[in-house]
Amino acid sequence: MLSLLAPAVSVGQNLGSSPAAAPLAAASSEMDIWTIAFGSVGVVFFVLILLILFSISSWAIIIWKFFELRQAKIRCDEFLTVFWQSKRLDRLYEEAVGHEGNPVAQVFAAGYREAEHVLKARTKNGVEDSTVLTSELTGVESVERALRRAANQEVTSLERLITFLATTASATPFIGLFGTVWGIMNSFRGIGSQGSAGLAVVAPGISEALIATALGLVAAIPAVIAYNHFQNRIKVISDEIENFTADFLNLVGRHFMSM
Repeated sequence: MLSLLAPAVSVGQNLGSSPAAAPLAAASSEMDIWTIAFGSVGVVFFVLILLILFSISSWAIIIWKFFELRQAKIRCDEFLTVFWQSKRLDRLYEEAVGHEGNPVAQVFAAGYREAEHVLKARTKNGVEDSTVLTSELTGVESVERALRRAANQEVTSLERLITFLATTASATPFIGLFGTVWGIMNSFRGIGSQGSAGLAVVAPGISEALIATALGLVAAIPAVIAYNHFQNRIKVISDEIENFTADFLNLVGRHFMSM
């Protein structure tokens, strides 16, 4: 019995210490993600670089717009508080002119300038000039146009570069998919040229292809989340501008009607 067990034990020892296991372990340790990604060539490498540039640019925009919209919301709230507590709009206008990055303050400045212009046009040397404006409604409409124009400019400024995030979210998955398809095509071309379908032939090309898809998703997912978040923040600020425009028009209308 001992003589029969001895060969089995020796065979098990030989299998456990097979020389083929060492190259497989070394190959698996060497095929990490970064080695495969930066070892790619041709179209796949170009796709990876393009996706990295998209990702870096989108993250830079995300960080910048996050602080910009946050500061804009804080400044708008502070200005609205000061506006309703202020007794003199002329002094508030002097402060609002220098408030860059404050959408509500800029809209107020544009409306105040137009209202002042209307009042000066209506009165020359203390006498009302009926040939310039024949009714109070015309003056209110002129101020309203100035407010709407300024509001549109401020919202457009807040939306600056947001479209790049939408482009990144929609385009990068397809760019990564293109790299995937190209990498798989190269893998099958290698199989055809070498006449072998082993893992050593197929694995590198497929790994490059899958990295392209993964990198496309890595660039797209933060971009689409940030885009939706920023659109909601811009809508909140836009609603504040609309409400302020309506309130300011009421004040201007009552002032014109009291003249």
